[in-house]
Amino acid sequence: MFRLPYSLFPMRTMERISGLGLGETILPAFPFLNLHLKQAEVEYTAKEYLSMCVVASSFFFLFIGISVGSVLFFAGVRNFLVFSFLAAFFVTLFVFSQQLAYPKIFVNRRVKNLERNLLPALQSILVQLNSGVPLFDILVNISKEEYGEVSKEFSKAVRDIHSGRPEIETLEEMAAINPSLFFRRSVWQIVNGMKSGADMSSVINETIHLLSEEQLLQIQRYGSQLNPLAMFYMLVVVIGPSLGMTFLIILSSFIALSEGTVKIVFWVLYGIVVFFQLMFIGIIKAKRPNLLGE
Repeated sequence: MFRLPYSLFPMRTMERISGLGLGETILPAFPFLNLHLKQAEVEYTAKEYLSMCVVASSFFFLFIGISVGSVLFFAGVRNFLVFSFLAAFFVTLFVFSQQLAYPKIFVNRRVKNLERNLLPALQSILVQLNSGVPLFDILVNISKEEYGEVSKEFSKAVRDIHSGRPEIETLEEMAAINPSLFFRRSVWQIVNGMKSGADMSSVINETIHLLSEEQLLQIQRYGSQLNPLAMFYMLVVVIGPSLGMTFLIILSSFIALSEGTVKIVFWVLYGIVVFFQLMFIGIIKAKRPNLLGE
C-alpha cells in the first residue's frame, strides 16, 4: 500500500487536504511527477500529491521547530529561535525532497520485481505455447501464478480483455505505461508477432534469447563493479580498524590515556566498522542486476 513518508496524519486525512490545491503553484517545477505517480499505480494526481507533501512538510516543520526550540530554551541557549528555525528548515527540506522522490523509489521497486520475474514468466509462456495452449489462456495462467508484479500486470490485462477490449490494444497500453524497459520490449514483441501473424513460439524464444544475453552482460558489469567495492571494503573495514587499534595500543603505552578514554575510542571504531559494513551490504544489494532471480 502506498503511504506518504514522514506524514504525521493518516492517508484519509491527507486525501481530504489534497483537494485544497496547495501544490498548484509549484507543480510546473516537477514535470515528471505525474508520470512517476502513474507508473507507481498511485491514484493521486500530481497536484493532489504535491498538496499532501506541502501540508505534511509544513506540520513536520512546526513539529521539529517546536521540539528543538523547547530543548534549546530549557537548555538556556541564546537565540534559540534562530537555531530551531534553521534546524526545522533543513530537516523539512530533506523530508520534502524525500516525499517528492518516493514515487520514483516506489517505481524502482516495481521495476526490480518485474524484471526478476520476467524471464521465468516468458519461459513458462514458451512451454505453454509449445504445448498448444491458446495465447489468451496463457495470459490467464500467468496472471494466476506466482510471478510477482508480472502476474499483477497480466491480471489487469486479462480483466480488461474480459470487459470487451481487444487483446492487442490492451497489451499495447500495458506496455506503454509500464516503467520496465525489458517488460515493454517483451510485450511489444508479443504484440508485433500477433499483428504480423508470426509464429508466437519463435517470437517468445527470440525474446528469451535477448533477455538471456542481457542477463549475462549485467552479470559481467556486476562482477566488474564488485572488484573496487571489495578493495574499498578491505581498506575501510579490515585494514583500517586493524591499523587503528594497533596504533591506539602503542599510543596508549606512551601517553597516559585513561581506561574510559580507550574504551570510548574502541566503541567509536566499532561503530564505524558496523556502519561501513551495513553500507557495503546496501551497495551490493542495490547494484545487483534486476534480471537475476531471488
